[in-house]
Amino acid sequence: MRHPNFQLTPEISRALLTGAPIVALESTVITHGLPRPQNLELARNMEKQIREHGATPATIALLDGKIRIGLTDEELVQLSESDATLKVSHRDFATAIVKKANGGTTVAGTMYAANMTGIKVFATGGIGGVHKESSFDISTDLKSLAEIPTVVVCAGAKAILDLPATLEYLETMGVPVVGYQTDEFPAFYSRESGLNVSVRLDSPKEIAEFAKAHWNLGMKTGILVTNPIPEAESIPKSEMEPIIARASVEAMEKEIHGQALTPFLLGRIAELTQGKSLKANLALLLNNARLAAEIAKEMTARKKEWAL
Repeated sequence: MRHPNFQLTPEISRALLTGAPIVALESTVITHGLPRPQNLELARNMEKQIREHGATPATIALLDGKIRIGLTDEELVQLSESDATLKVSHRDFATAIVKKANGGTTVAGTMYAANMTGIKVFATGGIGGVHKESSFDISTDLKSLAEIPTVVVCAGAKAILDLPATLEYLETMGVPVVGYQTDEFPAFYSRESGLNVSVRLDSPKEIAEFAKAHWNLGMKTGILVTNPIPEAESIPKSEMEPIIARASVEAMEKEIHGQALTPFLLGRIAELTQGKSLKANLALLLNNARLAAEIAKEMTARKKEWAL
C-alpha cells in the first residue's frame, strides 16, 4: 500500500517489487549533523558504498512536504545546501507536511518511513539515547527501536550520551543489542566503553539468521547492530571523555537543550578535537553502510523464511 505523502524513486520501487536488498539512510546527518561540504560528500559516499556492496541505497528525507524514499543527486545537493530544513522525528512529520517544508529525518523518523515502505535494514552513525545533562531527555530513537522491527546498524549510541542508562532502557524494552565481532558496546568515536552487548555475532549471515529467529518468534522490536569504528580512525575513550564533559558543561551553561543539544555537542567536540572527531564520524558512517549492505543481502536471500 502506498500513502499519498510518500514518494518513492523508480529505483526504490523496482527494488521493492523485485525483492532486491535495500538499505535506508537517514538525512539529519546531511541537514544537521555535518558541516558543508562534508555533508554532501558523505551522503554521496554512503550511497556509493551501499551500491558497491550489492544493495540499493534509500536516503530518506522530506522535500516540499513529501516523504521521499530515495533521492536523486540533485535532491541531495538541494538538501545539503538548504538553510531552512526541519529536524524530523515522529512528532514532526505532520508539521513538515502541512508547511510543505524540507526536512532531515532522524533515526526514529527514518525507521518509521522505512518500515512504512517495507525496508528492513537501516544504516546510521550513532543512535540517540539518554542524555547526561538530563535523565528526562530521552531520544525517540529508543522508543522506535522498541516498536519498529528494523535492523539498525550503528557504531553504538552517540558518545555524548549516558551510555549505561541508554543500554538499560534498551534492555527494559527488550531490544537485542548485537555486537558485530565484539563483546563490548562501542562508544561511537571509541571502540571501547566497558559495557557489554547482549549477543556477539561475527558475520552478516549470522545477523540475518538472528533477525529471522527474533521476528519469527513474534517479537516486534528493532535489532540494534553495533559495529565498532575502524581501529585506524578510533579515538581512545580516555581521550574523548574529558572533551565530551567540557562540551556538556558548556551546553548546560548556554542552556542548550532539546533538538538543538546534539548538533551543538557534536560541533563543539569537533572544534575541541581540531577535526579529529569529524574524521572519525565520517569513517564510522561509511563502515556502517558497508555492513548494512551485507546484512541486507543476507536477509534478502532468506526472504521466504520470514514470518513478517
